[in-house]
This record gives sequence, structure tokens and C-alpha cells, in this order.
Amino acid sequence: MAGNAQAPFHILLVEDEPVIRELVRSMLSDGAVDVVCAANGIEGLKLARDRTFHLILMDVVLPQLDGVSVCRILKSDPVTAKVPLYMLTAKAKKADVESATQAGADGYIHKPFRGAELMDLVERLRAARSAAD
Repeated sequence: MAGNAQAPFHILLVEDEPVIRELVRSMLSDGAVDVVCAANGIEGLKLARDRTFHLILMDVVLPQLDGVSVCRILKSDPVTAKVPLYMLTAKAKKADVESATQAGADGYIHKPFRGAELMDLVERLRAARSAAD
């Protein structure tokens, strides 16, 4: 993922599975993209409020506070509401997708996901950010 190293694209990944956290971090981090990870909903919520991110990837099933609840909180806060938030989860039933959408999620990526799908999403959002700057 080539890009401008002077203006990194910051991603928050909220995922309780260490293997998936490391997979996503290694797949997307390249100097132009910085991936910060949280292992539970409370930690993810705190990081999202304390730092500026350009994309949040959120699992639905998380310890302490589930991803849909975190999404709802972040999307109701004017400081974090405009940050694109995509659910990254194995919960693929129609009701799960509707619940995430009603909470304000901008998209839904099903596990197991394709690496190209995540990389395409990041590239699209980075290009849109660059065009807006």
C-alpha cells in the first residue's frame, strides 16, 4: 500500500482474537498506514475518543462492551461520528447486519474476509481523504 508517509492513515482495529489482530495489522501496516489495536470494547471506545482515526474496524462480539454498543456510542458523539466504522465479524445473519446498520455502522465485512477486500476499503478511504485535503 503505497502512500504519503508524512500523513499516515490511522486505523483502529477493535478485535478480541490476537491472531486476527496481528493478521490485519501486518496486512495493512506499511508506514503510510498505522494500525492501532484494542482487545475489547472499552479499550476501543477509549482509544477512539483519545486519538484521531480515519477508519475503525470493529468486531461485534467483544468482551466488556460489544461492538454494536461501541458503534452506537461513537456514532452519537459529534467528535467521532464522521469516522468511517466498519463491522468486521462472523455474525452474518440479516438481523446482525441490521443491528449494526441501525447503530450507525458504515459497512459490514464478513469473517472470514479476503485480504484484498480490506486493502481495497483502506485504499478507497485514503484516496477520498487525499482528495478532500
